[in-house]
Amino acid sequence: MEEKILVLDFGGQYNMLIARRVREQNVFAEIKPFNKITLEEIKNEGYKGIIFTGGPASVYLPDSPSFDKEILNAGIPILGICYGDQLMAHLAGGTVERAESLSEYGKTEVFSGDSKLFKNVPESFIFWMSHTDYIKNLPPAFRTIANTKLCENAAMCDESRNLYGVQFHPEVIHTEYGTQIIHNFLYEVCGVSGTWKMDNYLETSIEKYKNELDGKKVLCALSGGVDSSVAALLLHRAIGHDLTCVFVDHGLLRKDEADFVESTFKGKFGMNLIRVNAQERFLSKLSGVSEPEQKRKIIGEEFIRVFEAEAKKLGKIHVLAQGTIYPDVIESGKGDASVIKSHHNVGGLPENMDFDEIVEPLRDLFKDEVRALGLELGIPKELVFRQPFPGPGLAVRIIGDITEDKIKTLQDADAVFRDEMDKAEINANQYFAVLTDTRSVGVVGDKRSYGYTIALRAVTTDDFMTADWTRVPYEVLERASGRITGEVKNINRVVYDITSKPPATVEWE
Repeated sequence: MEEKILVLDFGGQYNMLIARRVREQNVFAEIKPFNKITLEEIKNEGYKGIIFTGGPASVYLPDSPSFDKEILNAGIPILGICYGDQLMAHLAGGTVERAESLSEYGKTEVFSGDSKLFKNVPESFIFWMSHTDYIKNLPPAFRTIANTKLCENAAMCDESRNLYGVQFHPEVIHTEYGTQIIHNFLYEVCGVSGTWKMDNYLETSIEKYKNELDGKKVLCALSGGVDSSVAALLLHRAIGHDLTCVFVDHGLLRKDEADFVESTFKGKFGMNLIRVNAQERFLSKLSGVSEPEQKRKIIGEEFIRVFEAEAKKLGKIHVLAQGTIYPDVIESGKGDASVIKSHHNVGGLPENMDFDEIVEPLRDLFKDEVRALGLELGIPKELVFRQPFPGPGLAVRIIGDITEDKIKTLQDADAVFRDEMDKAEINANQYFAVLTDTRSVGVVGDKRSYGYTIALRAVTTDDFMTADWTRVPYEVLERASGRITGEVKNINRVVYDITSKPPATVEWE
């Protein structure tokens, strides 16, 4: 039986991040909501360990998420994180209380003691804390194994039952030695061997969709980007010619991109691909629209309407497949998350659609995991590590209203910037140009000009949940600026965006 860890979700914002950190340690992790699985089911699944996630509630309130306390006696190692730590204490007979004076948020110094959980971790280190409640009295048989200046019980354990709890978040990138602590829980406490790899995930997914989609016709929304490409090829491997990919050329793609997508997926992979030239349809709907959320929702709905129209031509299509990944879901405000921006394939979908169901095979993966899966599928590196591109295309890189002239201007400027970045071999995960709605006075050919400002953007990230602006050498920016103002019409000023995510997002809209 494959080794796996259960991430028992109590409403925490980092549930997927916890699962990802476990998978990075070559151990498969799956997430289950606390109210969607029973203790008996957990025992029967043969989990090597369980991680209780954080959550916004307080364990001592009557309606707070909880679980059968006998899980602590099931013989399965457990790591409680934040709310999960407090819940473990509460279930085991400890006392959890609210104390404003003990609240800690952000980076905090933690002092650790001797335990398996802190093997190869210094006695003092910085961790990410986020709590108002605290464990006042430890449960029987538990002992303190870490503290902060304000929190006496920052970590606890009952070694006899392999139960461990931490008040901080070892899964977030801001912490020191978080990866080591998760590694220790998996290998020192749970005793895993670490045999899971991405190819296991691929095999499992292919088998899953072979069974779930057997006898169904599937239409896949293919943009040509990394996410939709990986989703399409995974499903192609699973159901073959029952999959039809529809590539919508909405007129908002990068320079020469539509032809590249068509030749690659029809020629190289031999997939069923329909190219729909819908430039006029999309541009007419977007005419005069400046508000970014409205743009996204218009594009999301038009995509669906085009897919529906193509599906009717093909006969009965049961399923719509999309390349949605986890950051898309979070930013679009699914579940309890607040809306940051609606992704055309998540928050931008209309309520009424003609498809029986939607399949999103990458919904639980981060961008770097999608790329790894793409390599396992045999997609060439130049495609797997190709620049990410938003589904709404250049519509969210043109600030203000959209016209054919603005699209052409941005396509040309973007092509220049990407060319200079590629030639210089700059190590950035995403880079592109934005056409702002700012116009300013300039001098072109000894004459006054009144042109637009192009903003250049480059970021470095591993998961696109957070990102840092890339320190591009001045000479590269200088060459890009000179070429853009010299080769692209209506542009007389170029600026570089030095804002990280957060507070900004990667895209401007």
